[in-house]
Amino acid sequence: MTDLAAPPPAADPLYLPGQWDMTPGVVTYVNHGAFGGVPLPVRAERQSWQQLIDANPMDFYRRRMAGELDRSRLAIARFLGSDEQGVALTQNTTTGIATVLASLPLGPGDRILVTDHIYGAILWNVDLAARRTGAVVDAVSVPLAANDDEAVEAILGGVREGTKYAVLDHISSATAMLFPIGRIVAALHERGVRVIVDGAHAPGSVPVDLSALGADYWAGNIHKWAGAPRGTAGLYASPELRADLKPFPISWREPEGFPYSFSHVGTVDQTAWLAAPSGIEFFEKLGWDAVRGHNNTLARTGQLLIADEIGASLAGMPGEGVDDYPLPMRLIPLESVPATYDACTALTDRLSREYLIECPVTPWNGRTLLRICAQLYNSEACYERVAEALKDLL
Repeated sequence: MTDLAAPPPAADPLYLPGQWDMTPGVVTYVNHGAFGGVPLPVRAERQSWQQLIDANPMDFYRRRMAGELDRSRLAIARFLGSDEQGVALTQNTTTGIATVLASLPLGPGDRILVTDHIYGAILWNVDLAARRTGAVVDAVSVPLAANDDEAVEAILGGVREGTKYAVLDHISSATAMLFPIGRIVAALHERGVRVIVDGAHAPGSVPVDLSALGADYWAGNIHKWAGAPRGTAGLYASPELRADLKPFPISWREPEGFPYSFSHVGTVDQTAWLAAPSGIEFFEKLGWDAVRGHNNTLARTGQLLIADEIGASLAGMPGEGVDDYPLPMRLIPLESVPATYDACTALTDRLSREYLIECPVTPWNGRTLLRICAQLYNSEACYERVAEALKDLL
């Protein structure tokens, strides 16, 4: 296999493995989209908060915490293009959307629209809301190769009498597909459907402007592509819907209402939230456009390299034929691997155990998909190692 310690291309100023722990020689990590990765300066910022709190917990929790959390929340709201009162902080996107679903005035016969790209934990929460209230879930299929017009058409085709809400991806997880979410929101609003957006992968990987997007609800992780410590997400609600959103459990700031009511839920470690602005600043100093362009190009390079080495056709994959498809995640189909959970898990685990490669393999609609990601600690050599391992295993 390729030497794990092979030097990076010296001409690439945005190859910065020294800013993360996922460095060459330890593991080939091309799965940033799953759990993110914390830059070392951000981890140091979080540790400084932990030390400050432990020096005098009473002072921090009683006198300083509210103001410091508001500072972080405002930085995240600005980053997401929201008004100052529009974003509350939650642990992750699933928590945010589950909170929204628990607040909806659903009843028997109401319908919730989803697609076949929906994230598993989100679907479970949708199903729970439906069972609890007697609502009905309608799922529509959106082909992997769908262009923007076709994606909009497929989703609108699922609207029926009684469709009150749609729960849709901004960027899908397993299928790495960027949806034209602004167009979809506008079209569904014309039909009287409120839209809840799973934006887990959006912050940092694509520009986000929640005020312009117009979604009724939106939740996205800051800890995937925006450098925050894990456990940091933003939950947005449009102004007329904020009063009805309640955290679980009820917090000490409940009388202040959304978004403050989400900020003080018991004595928990919220240092990830406090350090989150330093993650945004880390990438801002490098330039968001430069970072996104670098990662998108590298992901495309890795996709083409792996597909060529293993003889996989990329026909029908999201973004295929679009050179500037703006995502740092890409798919390679593995047609020889059975599209079952057991087979995909076994291959994912063998890549990790035998080759020190972390790269997810997932079944989706009868196909087996390998998803690669690109971040500033990756280089082309990472994808060469993935290709060599797959040639051995397949």
